[in-house]
Amino acid sequence: MRKASGMKLTNRLVAFVTLIVICAVFVLFIGGAVSFRKLGQDFLSQYLSGMSEVIDQELANPENSEYFSKWLPQLLKASDVVELKIYSDSGVLYHYHELQLTTYAVEIQKFTYPLKHNPGFSVTLSVIPPYSEFAYSLGPMASISLAIAIIVLGLIWGGRWLRQQLRGAEMLEDRGRMILSGRSEEVAVGRDEEFPSTASVALDNLIAELNDARQERSRFDTFIRTNTFLDQLTGVANRVMFDSRLKSLVQEQDSRGAVILIRFADFDDLVQEQGKELADELVQSVSSMLSNMVQRYPEAVLARYFDNEFAVMLVHQPTREINQFADHIVKTLERLSPPQPMDADNWCHVGVSLFVSGDRRGRIMDEADMALRSAKLQGGNCWSIYKRALEEEEARGSVRWRTLFDHVFNNGGPELFHQKVVDVHGNKLHEEILARIRDENGLVVKASRFIAGLNAIGYGERLDECMVSKSIEYAYRTPSEYVSINVNVDSVIKRKFYAWLRDKLLQTPRETRERLIFEFHEGLLVLHLDAMRNVSRMLKGFGCKVIADKAGRTVVSTHYIKDIQPDFIKLHRSLVRDIHQRAENQLFVRSMLGACESTGVRIIAVGVEKKPEWDVLLNLGVYGCQGRYVSPELSMTSINKPTTMKPRPSRKRFRDQYSK
Repeated sequence: MRKASGMKLTNRLVAFVTLIVICAVFVLFIGGAVSFRKLGQDFLSQYLSGMSEVIDQELANPENSEYFSKWLPQLLKASDVVELKIYSDSGVLYHYHELQLTTYAVEIQKFTYPLKHNPGFSVTLSVIPPYSEFAYSLGPMASISLAIAIIVLGLIWGGRWLRQQLRGAEMLEDRGRMILSGRSEEVAVGRDEEFPSTASVALDNLIAELNDARQERSRFDTFIRTNTFLDQLTGVANRVMFDSRLKSLVQEQDSRGAVILIRFADFDDLVQEQGKELADELVQSVSSMLSNMVQRYPEAVLARYFDNEFAVMLVHQPTREINQFADHIVKTLERLSPPQPMDADNWCHVGVSLFVSGDRRGRIMDEADMALRSAKLQGGNCWSIYKRALEEEEARGSVRWRTLFDHVFNNGGPELFHQKVVDVHGNKLHEEILARIRDENGLVVKASRFIAGLNAIGYGERLDECMVSKSIEYAYRTPSEYVSINVNVDSVIKRKFYAWLRDKLLQTPRETRERLIFEFHEGLLVLHLDAMRNVSRMLKGFGCKVIADKAGRTVVSTHYIKDIQPDFIKLHRSLVRDIHQRAENQLFVRSMLGACESTGVRIIAVGVEKKPEWDVLLNLGVYGCQGRYVSPELSMTSINKPTTMKPRPSRKRFRDQYSK
């Protein structure tokens, strides 16, 4: 993949032009200096040659030889000749040497000329090189200095002019860098000064088409998931999604719950006599009422099972609570006034079937249908439960839950388990920290079973604080481990918990913070998207990572991926369970992978139990795996020891920065 240049276009061009001009000036300077020196040497050689001819002629004339020693020294001194020697093979005829010779830093040059009119004689002259005594002066060098100054000023002006002319190209280059950094929305429309304008307009069109394609793909992905798992009329889950969730739940260890079927009598007659529109209005009204009722139960699933039948699945709820819920359904639906020909006193019937882990999905639905028929035979709007010999767990009320959790927190908080997450090559990505508690009998209770009671007594924030503190301590003790923490969205969006978490991270060493990963429920994350933007920004500002957990439990738009930009997305275990036998789950996973393809967000499959499941997920293109197929859940007893980490003092300026 090509990488963008780190140097701007204007800087490169200015540097190139500057280098060319400097090289040209340097070459001209060197050439001028060499030429200047060569002219001086040629002049000196020609001058000394003429002097040697004069000496030759004077020696050849006997009448002038007697005056030779009188005028020659004066001429030599005026010509900067240091030494002159006239000699032959028989000896030296005349020797001149300047007595008061100044020591020069340059070497004295010697020239030897034969005397043509005096055969056998030669003259040697030692002279000072030309221009050796000349130094820089303003007058003689003014023209050269002015020329160099003009070149420098012209170069500066030319560089500024070139930058101004190429400003549009530089703006276009900056825009390209913004696009490469994933911030194309900020530069979706270019400025008029960008050059070349055709490239700017082309980028405008391409970004607009890319945004349309992304939105269309998001809508298409949502459409696929909606048509696969949601009812088109009511927006709740359809039969496919309900059966998938139920089948996955009964295969989990220590799972229990109930399936509740709500059926309308004389629905077909209503459609024939009053029309489908009126029947759809009744279905929508019932769906809205049931949706409001199931919101108070975690992990509950509401689905439109048939045209005139709804199904509700409650998880880890005692029988007393299930009976109260069924009775509440009947009383709530009785408030509606169904249209004719439906009988207002005998139009809705409810059937309840209890299940535990290991039951078959078909048997559970058959029992719920038998209970529903029993309610219909009783006459009137009523409900019935299928009687089965189940080992009923003792139901806890708010007081008993509070007593249990007070005991847990007074003894150091919940027990921690951990399960590692690996990538497709088997390399460890991080460890997820899981909370477990022990009941009065010493049995381990999973979070899915006690979370409802915890929230009912208002201890959710207290559990999150305890989990975050213990997880940070574990990350501090194990410098090589990346640790993920499950935090409730309802807790972190509250101002008090947000401030506590910010201060806690400020007191945590940077090396430890960068190995923390916070997991949030995808459905609640989308529900509180505006508040979670600030939370995500704060966590990433500290160097932590963010994960959208339980993706696919509810069908939501994937637009949150661009807003929150989580590092990972973890699929809900119901999508992974027996995915090699469920084409609709594979379609859902493909849709999620497509939505994350251009964002850099990676998908992790949770709850992988079998090799065929992992093989299918590998072929689909998931990034990581978590489940018993890779690693079981292991206890972390050492984390319950007192904290030894020395907290860092908080700084007010960082607190003010992240509180904005």
